[in-house]
Amino acid sequence: MPGSKLVAEKNASGIPYLAGAGIIVVVDYLTKLWAVSALDGWGPQAVLPGINLVLVRNTGAAFGFLADAGGWQTFVFIGIGIVICLALIGWLVTKRREVALDTGLALILGGAAGNIIDRFRQGSVIDFIDLHVGHWHWPAFNVADIAISAGAVLLVADLLGLFSGKDRGPAE
Repeated sequence: MPGSKLVAEKNASGIPYLAGAGIIVVVDYLTKLWAVSALDGWGPQAVLPGINLVLVRNTGAAFGFLADAGGWQTFVFIGIGIVICLALIGWLVTKRREVALDTGLALILGGAAGNIIDRFRQGSVIDFIDLHVGHWHWPAFNVADIAISAGAVLLVADLLGLFSGKDRGPAE
């Protein structure tokens, strides 16, 4: 129906969204295992113009934030990540289903959980995708980061009303 929000049945289960988050965790984990086995000891490996594969162990947050903080940040990032994951799980199992919103939250949940697993296992996150233009490189990232970014884009699009045909701003 034009102008209607993408809303599923009020009592619909959040299980498919949690399963989707679980799939992201598995794919992220497997790609990181591959990256460590295939890229360890090698420099950047060109895949396509502007795309390299390179093994990076990131002890910081996004863009390497706090990477040189001495190690305490690992516990802070794990704690924050766990709180976020628990909140997202709670939302996905108890709230009314809104497809775009729930998909965005599931993507963020899967990505956050994937990076938490890395921090628990080794104190850092495995990043391996390197985008660049000439000598300018975007910070390396992984499948979990892609999921988090895509989820954030969906949340912003939903907040802006792009899925409902109307603005969800303060004037509503």
